[in-house]
Amino acid sequence: MTVAHSPPSSLPWQPVRQADATLVAQLADGLARRIDEQGLRPGTRLPSIRKMAEQSGVSRFTVVEAYDRLVARGLVQSRRGAGFFVKARSGPLTAVAAAAPSTLAPPARVDIAWLLRSMFRESTAPGMPGGAGLLPADWLDPDMVAGAVRAVGRSVRANLVSYGSPQGFAPLRQQIAAVLQNEGVPAHPELNLLTTNGVTHGLDLIARHLVKPGDTVLVEDPAWFVIFGRLAAFGARLIGVPRGPDGPDLDLLEQLAAQHKPKLFIINGSVHNPTGHTLSAGAAYGILRIAERLDFMVVEDDTYGELHPGGAIKLAALDRLNRVIYVGGYSKMLAASLRVGYLAANSELLQKLADLKMLAGLTSPELGERVVHRVLMEGQYRRHIERVRHRVDDARQRCMKGLLKLGLTIPHEPHGGMFVWADCGRDSEVLAREAADRGLLLAPGTLFSPTQAPSTMLRFSVSVADHRGIWAELEKLFAQNGSYNQ
Repeated sequence: MTVAHSPPSSLPWQPVRQADATLVAQLADGLARRIDEQGLRPGTRLPSIRKMAEQSGVSRFTVVEAYDRLVARGLVQSRRGAGFFVKARSGPLTAVAAAAPSTLAPPARVDIAWLLRSMFRESTAPGMPGGAGLLPADWLDPDMVAGAVRAVGRSVRANLVSYGSPQGFAPLRQQIAAVLQNEGVPAHPELNLLTTNGVTHGLDLIARHLVKPGDTVLVEDPAWFVIFGRLAAFGARLIGVPRGPDGPDLDLLEQLAAQHKPKLFIINGSVHNPTGHTLSAGAAYGILRIAERLDFMVVEDDTYGELHPGGAIKLAALDRLNRVIYVGGYSKMLAASLRVGYLAANSELLQKLADLKMLAGLTSPELGERVVHRVLMEGQYRRHIERVRHRVDDARQRCMKGLLKLGLTIPHEPHGGMFVWADCGRDSEVLAREAADRGLLLAPGTLFSPTQAPSTMLRFSVSVADHRGIWAELEKLFAQNGSYNQ
């Protein structure tokens, strides 16, 4: 039986009028501090709503909302007919934060799970080489996104509490279709276009629908490591096709496809991750010829395509969405938390993917799609992309210059994009563990291989170019390993 302690005779809180914080926030925060400091012990009954309102000189509505916030925080429990009581907790919340390590813990082996956990740690330094594949916030335009969020909030209040369209917000699909059509991709907003919660979600839908346990999927080697984990989760058999500056090795692609009869070939056509290379016309036509003759689908992941200086060949444009499924998105160029992507495919396949999307999540999170639609509608996006591309291009040149000075080599200069694929001349997985001791997050080449083969390659985010402190640590790291050129 829980004993309810009497409330203190007086609570040390008085409202501060015209303060930055609202009266609700002041009251909730004040009581939360008392609870954390054990001034209000577990089981203590808070003053009634009426008494607290009279005692503090605020309205009852203010007290109700403040108490509700404490309930939402897990600090207070509401008991029907009895009032509000301080909840018992296993320990102060601050202890959790204090126990969290402030530096990267060097792993026994650098694997995909460790890198993903490290990339999204709150303590990871911005611009960390290897990084999360994100551009720094100050390279983007958060004010543009925030303005679109406010505009959407003012204009569509009623629609925000209803379901969105399963196929995606129709005006946004019209905008996407217009852009793709201008690039030669025969996208139609109703027939063959579907919005997704980012590119990863689009790839996930494709894999769920087309890949069954035991099916073979061809991937590039090197390639984006997250897709390896997703495909493995579906029981797929992954086979890598070596990627060169102009595209995949076509002879080996044809040989592997004939031997293993794959369901899919997943490829970054423009601004390949991690190398920054882009398909040549010959390679693009060769891929489509092989896919048609040996009967497999091609998934064109165009996540970084907007960082290409222009004129990149799109497989979806050449193929007319017959065998090619095209996937793109806006999170990289607008905001990582704005999970809005899309895929274009032939109409029969697209309907099946839309049905699968509904089974998994019912519909689309329309708020984010409306925000992206607003940004596109106001005409700022094209200029924004040009600004970002120029900054990325400048940083990439400086990043390559710095890496060469450290003694690394760059076998093939990237055509564009936010990564540099550099050779450190030794086992990069071992080097990544040593870097973790210094608080540096390096992405070793072994992670970008479907077989996790040993590699001397490292992927660097070009945003490291602006961080002198990281360069100083890299100099020490490579000097220690005998590769730094004074």
